[in-house]
Amino acid sequence: MVELIGDSARGDEFALVRLRVDGDRIVDADAPGLAVDLRGLTLLEAAAIGGEVLPVDALANAIGPALRAAPDVRRTAVAMSGGVDSAVTLLKAGEHAVGVTLRLWLDPNGPDAERACCSPSAVIAARETCHRRGVPHVTLDLREEFRRAVVTPFVRGYARGETPNPCIHCNGGFRFAELLAFAKRVGAARLATGHYARIVEHEGRLLLARAADETKDQSYMLAGLDPRRLERIWFPLGSQTKAQTRAEAAEAGLAAAQRAESQEACFLAGDDYRAFLGRHGLSAEPGVLIDEAGATVGTHDGFWRFTPGQRRGLGVSSSEPLYTLGTDPSTNTVTVGPRVSLARTRVAARGRLFVRAARVTAKLRYRSPAIPASVAETPTGFSLKLDEPAFGVARGQAAVLYDGDVVVGAGLVTSAASE
Repeated sequence: MVELIGDSARGDEFALVRLRVDGDRIVDADAPGLAVDLRGLTLLEAAAIGGEVLPVDALANAIGPALRAAPDVRRTAVAMSGGVDSAVTLLKAGEHAVGVTLRLWLDPNGPDAERACCSPSAVIAARETCHRRGVPHVTLDLREEFRRAVVTPFVRGYARGETPNPCIHCNGGFRFAELLAFAKRVGAARLATGHYARIVEHEGRLLLARAADETKDQSYMLAGLDPRRLERIWFPLGSQTKAQTRAEAAEAGLAAAQRAESQEACFLAGDDYRAFLGRHGLSAEPGVLIDEAGATVGTHDGFWRFTPGQRRGLGVSSSEPLYTLGTDPSTNTVTVGPRVSLARTRVAARGRLFVRAARVTAKLRYRSPAIPASVAETPTGFSLKLDEPAFGVARGQAAVLYDGDVVVGAGLVTSAASE
């Protein structure tokens, strides 16, 4: 016999839930404000019970860490964000679905935390979507784990003069690791998410591939996923367009049908990354802007405010447009120059090739087009020789390699050079 306790607060309001559990069944419950008496229910069944917002939130906090269930081949764990994509994914998963939402750390000083996919209101929206369909929903409070695994490396990367992409680190590692672990402990045969990507067989193994909707494709952000995990993952939206998803949601009467898109880098809570970094350890120390010859052409208040390819915010008058070419953390120096000086044709990355490849198309930034390239495996990853120059290649960004639509390799850029 164990006792589970969960609480929740909003302003001056507070709710507390106490459960006594024998095995996986609730034998006694002090849980005012819920729609039904929990006694006699399993924890999985209790996770589908609605009621007043705070008591249901408290119940979720009590159940989340303890929930276990026997394997069931019909069961699908569905990652719920509160948005339209996850709502339609839940719809497709059917009656044996179990919704799960990760509560992640958000900067408390950000201006718009409610835009984030893991905000308190998003958690509530996700839970209500599940409960309206009679589906259990579990919240996993991973705020501190997320801060250590994703946010801290993001800050440290900028301090080293890199341009890290936290969403790739989160999706390719932290988020899916936690979701798959949850799916296993609730006995789900697979994990479904609302990402726009596909899983295909390529050269004898399962690999990630671009979505049918090119405007919503998320294969770049998911490229760090270990292919060995793909057999347990399902992307039901990968073969349809966003417009089709919204139409499905509207036809089903889902409240999320018109919900706005969540922002990237959710922990910024709607803020600019420079303001965030300034609050979290990177100081505004004055330094100089220099040209390629080493002559001082201006000043700045922190090298970490600049990334290769950046044009705005340099504050330097010139007869031709100037761009950030690179930074030197050791001297707090930023080098600027013409766009032609950004051209890079050789790139090294720390990562791996998922299958043998000699020719690929390489995508080196999220919003940059993929470039044809020759690829060679190295002891720590791979090197690329681009068919045409890439501009604004930055250390810490992801290098994602495609064979057609299939992701055949991924890594983080460690260096880039011209011929």
